[in-house]
Amino acid sequence: MDATDVLIALGVAVGAFALWLAATALTIWGERRVVAKMQSRIGPNRLGPAGILQTIADGAKLFFKEDITPSNVDRFTYLAAPMASAVVAMITFAVIPFGGSFEVGDRTVTLQVWDPDIGLLWILAMSSLGVYGIVLAGWASGSKYPLLGGVRSSAQMISYELAMGLSLAAVFIFVGSLRASDIVASQAGSFLGFIPAWHIIPMAPAFVLFFAAAIAETQRPPFDLPEAEGELVGGFQTEYSGAKFAMFYLAEFMNMITMAAVTVTLFLGGPSGPVFGPEWVQAVTPTLYFIAKTAVFLFIFVWLRGTLPRFRYDRLMDLGWKVMLPLGLVWVLATGFSVVLRQSADAGTVGRLAMGGLAAALVLYVAAPLFGRRGPAPGPDDDRRAGPDADEPSEEVTV
Repeated sequence: MDATDVLIALGVAVGAFALWLAATALTIWGERRVVAKMQSRIGPNRLGPAGILQTIADGAKLFFKEDITPSNVDRFTYLAAPMASAVVAMITFAVIPFGGSFEVGDRTVTLQVWDPDIGLLWILAMSSLGVYGIVLAGWASGSKYPLLGGVRSSAQMISYELAMGLSLAAVFIFVGSLRASDIVASQAGSFLGFIPAWHIIPMAPAFVLFFAAAIAETQRPPFDLPEAEGELVGGFQTEYSGAKFAMFYLAEFMNMITMAAVTVTLFLGGPSGPVFGPEWVQAVTPTLYFIAKTAVFLFIFVWLRGTLPRFRYDRLMDLGWKVMLPLGLVWVLATGFSVVLRQSADAGTVGRLAMGGLAAALVLYVAAPLFGRRGPAPGPDDDRRAGPDADEPSEEVTV
């Protein structure tokens, strides 16, 4: 590697960082505008065209406000927690291919900061580290409401981390590689000549599991129990203000963008799409595809916030442990079975086995209620044993 390669790598990293920061500012502005429309309000409309500069004004205000630190905090951990949340989201984005490849002189430039062999494991590991910023913030604040928010966050992240890991494992089994670039390359081509061969079609259950777990991991509504305002004041960020609160605020949107980009990479072909025109257009088009696909999922994040109420805590746990975890286990086994069949049998055999499996599943679905637990049928003496109906007024008078 010579100086030119170093400059190219540095330029790609700076470009990814700039794209990520610009997307964060635009997402904050877009969420405020979209939610305002959903609630029949105007939203930010004063600074810049359609209020697009309002995010910069709010950020400047937060960073220049008085920095208040409570006296009973663990100072080092209290200061490090906001930075941990923001940094984890940033380094996760490093393995995401955000554009195609093009030639500069005799060099090939690929718009991806880092393409390790353990790309999926890197995403899973970094998403697991994200919870430490919140848990440490709750513990270090020295207050009961932040501590409750931190405990909620850790329980929620552990519950949904399993479902996310299983969905990533299904993608790995299906593709046979952990590299993000290989996963994007495996989605090239089309089904039936006109349907994009994205993983969202053959891996639809894994996509649903991953996106639901991603919303829970980013702690966005309806999974925003760690900062539930009506119950915990502000949750883990109750004792934070000024620049430190701004970093938590930015980290939430940064994580949202990173998870939307990961979803696009795993299930929607990443930056791939039809290219045409001169070379400079072909170099820019994949990045535009990537931005457009990511924007769709960002809108879904905002849409869910504007339309769904917050989950009750016991139902949140039930969804993670009783629904998503068993479904993830079943889908990983089904994916492995389909891959083995694809590698060892011809298409006709695979089709017949698939139809047989579908018929068996249908029979089990119909027959399952026949084996359900039922209580004893009510007998003629049950009414006498039950005593007088509580809803009917009693004629007895107790002195």
